[in-house]
Amino acid sequence: MKYYTINKFAKIIGVTPQTLRNWDRSGRLHPHHTSTNGYRYYSEEQLCAVTGIQFAPRKVIGYCRVSSRKQKDDLERQVENLRTYLYAQGNPFEIITDIGSGIDYKKNGLQELIRRIEANQVEKVVVLYKDRLVRFGFELLETIATIHGCKIEIVDTTRESEQQELVEDLVQIITVFSCNLQGERAHQAKKMIRELAGDDSDDKVNPSTAVAEQQTED
Repeated sequence: MKYYTINKFAKIIGVTPQTLRNWDRSGRLHPHHTSTNGYRYYSEEQLCAVTGIQFAPRKVIGYCRVSSRKQKDDLERQVENLRTYLYAQGNPFEIITDIGSGIDYKKNGLQELIRRIEANQVEKVVVLYKDRLVRFGFELLETIATIHGCKIEIVDTTRESEQQELVEDLVQIITVFSCNLQGERAHQAKKMIRELAGDDSDDKVNPSTAVAEQQTED
């Protein structure tokens, strides 16, 4: 449910905030609730009742993610498990899938999800595990959702991360922070990346770390 401050609600329906205060005192229209500091808030249902405008119902969206296309089977299992869970809730839902790192915030599915949350089209986001949504920054995304009246539900609160995916995310993090390093620190960063990728030699270069090494040398 979305709520509006008295100023926002007044602007939408074309009256002044003082008019709404008068309506509250006279019993014509009470706010949905008043916060502990005395601020009045009005609901989307009240807006519909006053304006006669019916807004499209907000959706429940399930979100599933894997880090690479080779994890297609895992993605399908996530979708099936989440679909079973959401069917049991008895509410209409939609599922968005994504392929990409948990620290990549430009994935098409995640961008679409955030856009729809900000457009107040989402009632609840459901994910099987917290790190399926994002590896870092979950609290920020949760705050954005809350501002728009959207809840994020985690089905299983235990941590669920495949080791290879976690390693790939760690390599990306070290790569980002090592770009500006030089000399011995750059060498240590490259060595750490090699070790995470499973290559301890200084002579061989793992293809997955080639770009990282070039960046630290520049």
